Amino acid sequence: MGTSPSTSPHSTTSGAPTGRPSGRGPFLGWDVSDFVTHEARHRPLFTDEVHESGLRYDLWSSRHILAGEQLVGTWESDLTASVWPMMDYFDRPLLGVSAAEREAALEGARQLSLSLVYWIQTEAPRHDGGVGYPGVRPRPGISGTADGLAREPYIREARRIRAQFTITEPHVGVEARDGRIGSEVFHDTVGIGAYRIDLHPSTSGRNTLDIDTWPFQIPLGALIPQRVGNLLAAAKNIGTTHITNGAYRVHPVEWSIGEAAGALAAFCVAHRIVPTQVREDHRLLGEFQRHLNTQLDVPLEWPRVGALTPMSRFGYVRSRRGDSVTSAAR
Repeated sequence: MGTSPSTSPHSTTSGAPTGRPSGRGPFLGWDVSDFVTHEARHRPLFTDEVHESGLRYDLWSSRHILAGEQLVGTWESDLTASVWPMMDYFDRPLLGVSAAEREAALEGARQLSLSLVYWIQTEAPRHDGGVGYPGVRPRPGISGTADGLAREPYIREARRIRAQFTITEPHVGVEARDGRIGSEVFHDTVGIGAYRIDLHPSTSGRNTLDIDTWPFQIPLGALIPQRVGNLLAAAKNIGTTHITNGAYRVHPVEWSIGEAAGALAAFCVAHRIVPTQVREDHRLLGEFQRHLNTQLDVPLEWPRVGALTPMSRFGYVRSRRGDSVTSAAR
């Protein structure tokens, strides 16, 4: 499980996981495994190379959350959130184990993050030819923790409800849709999202998995449990599978899910009904969807769609060998 310390370029040990995905270098290194090809990709902390798109393919830029030069006043440093592939911890599981084993897993994830920070400060190859970035450091004053790490670990895949409706790969996957354009159209849509099916390495030893998807809708049935009548899922705990969780788990989709769940709770209180009634009653469902769309400005469908393939994101170019994909950032 990844944890995320905030670090700074101007101001800013122990064990690492024993296994590693194929195609990547040492855990403490700048080579990461390409999610699609599983080949090694070089992604340093900083780079002077600027892509034709204007982007820099480095770790700092990918999560650059504060740029002092764009703000008024004096700032101690720029900030980035360190959510990086080499911080993924998958040596021990969190579920199905004792409390002691769970704590050992959380501590292992914490120590991996701290090890990476220390390596960056002292031994990491620099983009300018030197060694180590001693000015990069965690920011406890911003994170609110003594060590500068996040207050809680980032759990990429959480427990999920047994929902009235479960979203599966044939609903959103390009290949699984078997030539159909666009994702499944849900009659009970309460929002939209867009992300590739992106599974990181697991504690079972499985490598990364990256699958093309269509931009998708969020069905109301995935937010409502099969058994409990007064409960709503409001994050990535909705009715998905292990596979489709890889697309619905990301923050923008979670925000859409949470907004729909909050609006539905208020709607049910105002009408003295339960969520299942809204989904099963055509009139109530239409009224709720109109409320989302016209009063809360929640889009319920995509105005246009295009497959989320490696060709549509920075870092890949079309190969001369037809439609295959090769990595452009080496």
